[in-house]
This record gives sequence, C-alpha cells and structure tokens, in this order.
Amino acid sequence: MMSKWDYLKEELFELSRIGRRRSLRWIEDLKGVKALIEEREVLLFCSNDYLGISRSERFKEVVLEVLEKWGAGAPSSRSIAGSFLIHRELEEELSRFKGSERALLFSTGYMANMGILTTLVGEGDLILSDQFNHASIIDGARLSRAEVWVYKHKDMDHLEDLLKRSNHRRKLIVSDGVFSMEGDIAPLRELKELSDKYGAILVIDDAHGTGVLGKEGRGIAEHFGLLGQIDVQMGTLGKALGIMGAFVAGEAVLVEYLLNRARTFMYTTSLPPVVVGMAKEALRILKEEPWRREKLWENTRLFREGAKRLGFRVLGETPIVPIVIGDDELTMRFSAALFEMGIYVQGIRPPTVPPGTSRLRFSISALHSKSDIERALFALKEAGESLGLI
Repeated sequence: MMSKWDYLKEELFELSRIGRRRSLRWIEDLKGVKALIEEREVLLFCSNDYLGISRSERFKEVVLEVLEKWGAGAPSSRSIAGSFLIHRELEEELSRFKGSERALLFSTGYMANMGILTTLVGEGDLILSDQFNHASIIDGARLSRAEVWVYKHKDMDHLEDLLKRSNHRRKLIVSDGVFSMEGDIAPLRELKELSDKYGAILVIDDAHGTGVLGKEGRGIAEHFGLLGQIDVQMGTLGKALGIMGAFVAGEAVLVEYLLNRARTFMYTTSLPPVVVGMAKEALRILKEEPWRREKLWENTRLFREGAKRLGFRVLGETPIVPIVIGDDELTMRFSAALFEMGIYVQGIRPPTVPPGTSRLRFSISALHSKSDIERALFALKEAGESLGLI
C-alpha cells in the first residue's frame, strides 16, 4: 500500500541525488567565534553576528532587570495586550537611529517584509524587485496580489525601462540594501532618484546593513548620505545587533497604517520584553563601542584580499564574502574539507543562488582575530589545492 508521504520521500531522494538536500548541524557550545560541533572545535565563519554583540557581558544585568519588571514573555499581540512601554521606548530609539519619524517592531525580518509588501500595494499595483532580493521579499511580493516585475541585479537602466512601461495605479521599488548571498551594496542614490522621478514608493531591506554600514552603523542610508530620506526602511535586530526581531522605519503615517493593516503585525504575539530590553542595550553598545565596527571592516579587508590572492572568485564588498565554486557537489565537498580543518562555513546551493553559482558564504565578525583570519585562509588554500580548485 502506498504511503501518503511517498511523494515526500521521492522528492527528498531527488534532492540527495542532485546534491541539494540540506541537514542541520548542531552547535553544542559557543564562545565568541569558537563553536563545538560534533565534538570538534571549529571557527565559526557563517554567522550574521557581525559585531559580536550577542556575546556581550552587558546583557546579563539587563535581562535580570527586564525580567523583574516585565516578565519573560508578552502573551498577546500588540493590538490586544502585548504593547508594553518598553516596546515604545525601543521604537523611539530605532526611529532616531534611522532618522525617521516613527518605527514599528515586528517579530522577524521575514514578517516585516511580508507585512510591508502585502499592506502597501495590492491588485492593480506594481512591485519592481531586484533579481537577487531575499526570499522574504519574493514571497511578500507574490502574496501582495500586485503585479511583479523583476529587474536585473542592480541594473538601473533596466529598472527605468520598466518604470517607463508601467501604467499601474501605484508603483513600489524594493531592494535589499546589502544582498545576502552576493555581499554587494544596492545603488541607493540611483534607486532614490528613480523612485522620486516616477513617483514610486522605495522600500529598502537593510537587514545586513544595519549596524555595519555608515559612520555610526546606521545602515545604507547613512552610508550614502541619505539618512531619513528613504520611504520605507526595514532593519533587523538579529544580525549585527545580535538579538532577534525586526522593525520598519519611516514617516508617521506609514507606521500608523502598518499598525492598523499589516496582518503580520496585528496577528502575532509581540516580541518578549527580555528581547526588547536586550535590543535597547545592543543599540547602546553599537554607539559606545565603535571598535567593533572598525575591527569588522579591518577583518573583512584582510580576508577579502587574502582570498583574492589565492585566486578564488570573490564577490561583493561587505563582511559577507561569497567565494563562487560553481558545482553543487564540489561546493559541499569544499565545505566538508574546511570543517575537517576546523573552519565552519556553509555551502550555498540552488534555489538560494542561481544554478551554476554554488558558493561558500563566509561571514566575517569583529570577534575574529588576525590569527583566525590567517587560519581560515590557510585552510582555503590547503582544501582548494586538494580539490584542484587552485
């Protein structure tokens, strides 16, 4: 008798056959960038904790204070009984940080992007989306019921051609700020110019730029001298700020509308007060400890230059450092070889990246020492030579 799950088994078998089946590796212990996985100590090179803030000793006291006052959880949605003063305090700090009138907290970046795109546009409208945008943008655009036109990656001529063709009721341009699998930065000035010229709403997902880009870490808008001038900014608390959650920043009317109409805000339990308190402390750490960002960029420079010297195809310009291998199976063999040498970095395969562009996605941290970077480069050289890649 056929099992109702036979089709799942068949699809999993096919994923295994083509080298695209994923499995989880369990981190048994973590101290800074040193992790214990499968009883092996490895250096972590695939975390988005760019500044190492998640390991700050300053959180211990904050957690105890928040637990005493607010408890561990917020057992309701924000629109019922889950809006605490500590939520408003963080939103006010985030709006100042991003140079906007208001900010609104969401549970995750995925939920924030879904909320933005399914609320601001709908049937009869147009979304123009970069070819390499994050999956949350792709899914939000699909669920919005708006028409979706994809423009070539960072190709402003193509984007303008599409804008000229549009006769839709409303137009919305959406782009990652830092592209999570490419490691490059969106051309924000040109995006803003085109959005203003054609009356389009500009939405920037600044998940990987918040805390990393700009003189004070305020993100891509600060990086380009456009602080407070972007229609909609989404940022996360779970990458450079080291906690979890996300927010949307913009004009007061935008936030008020999302508060009233965004289903991913209205119908989910609010962020726990402990998380919110830690996020507030993370913003203070970001401001008071600029050495973290300086060290991050110095480490990024050292690793990028070293990987290029070895002859690898290195993409981008940020602490996300993709090294393109191409073949899916070879990419995973390379990742496994590095793991055996004490370097933990994930191989990224389709559908996350286009076919034929599988890669190792290194993420650099401020907590990496110079010797950590040198060790990773040595392992790249040794494993690359053994696999015939260099």
